Amino acid sequence: MLDYVCIFTKGGALLWTWSLMSGTALRGNPVDALIRNWLLEERSGESSFTYTPPNGAAYSLKWTLHNGLGLVFVAVYQRALKLLYVDELLERMKAEFPKHYQPKCFDYPAFTDSFEKARAELEGAADANKRGGVDKSMAGSDQIGSKKGGDSDAEGATVPVSAVANGSLTPGTTDKDSSGDDGDDEAGAFDVSTIKGKLAKRASAGAKRGKKTAVEDKKKKDEPKKPKQKGSGLNRIYSETNAVCAEEEEEEAAEAGGAKGRAAKGASSLLGSFVRNITTSVVGTAALTREDIVPALQGLKKKLMERNVAEGIAEKVVESVAANLEGQRLGSFTRVSSAVRAAVEQALHRILTPRRSIDILRDIALAKARGKPYTIVFVGVNGVGKSTNLAKIAYWLLQNEVSVMIAACDTFRSGAVEQLKTHCARLGVPLYERGYEKDPAKVAYEAQRAAERSHKDVLLVDTAGRMQDNEPLMRALSNLITVNSPDLVLFVGEALVGNDAVDQLTKFNQRLSDLATDAATAHTIDGILLTKFDTIDDKVGAALSMVYTSGAPIMFVGCGQTYVDLKRLNVKSVVRSLLK
Repeated sequence: MLDYVCIFTKGGALLWTWSLMSGTALRGNPVDALIRNWLLEERSGESSFTYTPPNGAAYSLKWTLHNGLGLVFVAVYQRALKLLYVDELLERMKAEFPKHYQPKCFDYPAFTDSFEKARAELEGAADANKRGGVDKSMAGSDQIGSKKGGDSDAEGATVPVSAVANGSLTPGTTDKDSSGDDGDDEAGAFDVSTIKGKLAKRASAGAKRGKKTAVEDKKKKDEPKKPKQKGSGLNRIYSETNAVCAEEEEEEAAEAGGAKGRAAKGASSLLGSFVRNITTSVVGTAALTREDIVPALQGLKKKLMERNVAEGIAEKVVESVAANLEGQRLGSFTRVSSAVRAAVEQALHRILTPRRSIDILRDIALAKARGKPYTIVFVGVNGVGKSTNLAKIAYWLLQNEVSVMIAACDTFRSGAVEQLKTHCARLGVPLYERGYEKDPAKVAYEAQRAAERSHKDVLLVDTAGRMQDNEPLMRALSNLITVNSPDLVLFVGEALVGNDAVDQLTKFNQRLSDLATDAATAHTIDGILLTKFDTIDDKVGAALSMVYTSGAPIMFVGCGQTYVDLKRLNVKSVVRSLLK
């Protein structure tokens, strides 16, 4: 049974709702989660979403879009039910609601009646299908039981050899048709000799036909039988030769006619395509269809992959754009390719623009007012430049008159503490370190207390690089974050990676969530720091892959070797590089 159905505009206006139990609210906010995590993140190409509320069973959400009117149709039901008719119900709603839709109208009683009828019809059909499946399975089990039910029946299934040899049983013989006292024994038997005879006849017929085709056989069957030709063998040779020549002339004529037909067809299709393009450019189309959009989207997908976007991400982006464009009307002098490119550009802007604003300087001021240091933890795989970019951020904070302390929690890699000592000496900031082979969580905890005692505004925590599949190190990282509750967790990743970016971020987030003591309050990645951005030219696809995978914004990009080579991400520049 459905729990909740609603229709709202892409602008957020709720037009119509229906609930199974009036006055009963859903657990959590599944529709809000759908809008925030899927529709606004350009994932509308997918059609289902699972929402797990804080308490209770999970919900499944399905939706469809009406791009002509800018409407979204959503259905919510218990995930355990697995309702198969929801897609058809949404399509019926999508076809019916435009007949009742009026701008600035929020009451549709006539549509409510139509919805109730459609829902009752589809639910009744689904129940009937379920009952039909159960009845068939019960009937099958009864037949199996009748075959095996009883010693006498089991013994009666055997057929005497003498009966077969005498040919007394034929295919399809039943207990009633067979005569004699051994009717039960002879039931279900067959005549072996008859079958062998039929097989022999088929084999001989196949040997006579040889390599003749089925078409020739059919022609010969349809033609009336001709009397045998009389006369000399020379006359027969002449007649056969003339027939062969006539057939060859007919084939040549057919080939010539086919070539002319194909040429004419090609010319007409070229002219038709030109006329359609001119018509589309001048007067627009009635409504864009999937066939109109797909060619342009495939070209843009290839371009995104050439810019180092992961293949799966590129596929999801173009599918989302197709879902948003299908059904829209083009204006005059607008080509389909131009409309598709503009839609992809808008989608990329929405993806790369952070869904939540993170103003580090403002948050630092709020933490300072509480009398606690603002803690930033840097995480990532090996060799991406965490320590170097941590020093760049320390320099940026010093330029904004913020006091900084650095904690050396990379107690695993040799030389990590000495590297931070060099950076701290050049920047003039204190370093809290306890050497190697220590518990990183404990070192970070003590560093927080030291920063609080010395009235430092920010504590930057350096951690060991680790692969996303290394469970012991990932468990240690999760423990560090759980114990110390940092204000910001930054993932440091290379701009050079392509498909690896998706795997790294997905598994880092998943491990931090799974290994936390409380999965509901697990602290996952808040932002991304993209390094080596100056080495990739226009291959900026890793930025899109990382943001789309995690939903976290790119806070900074590293673009050089010195402390000043740290910039904020320019979304417009990245989008231009992706589409040029």
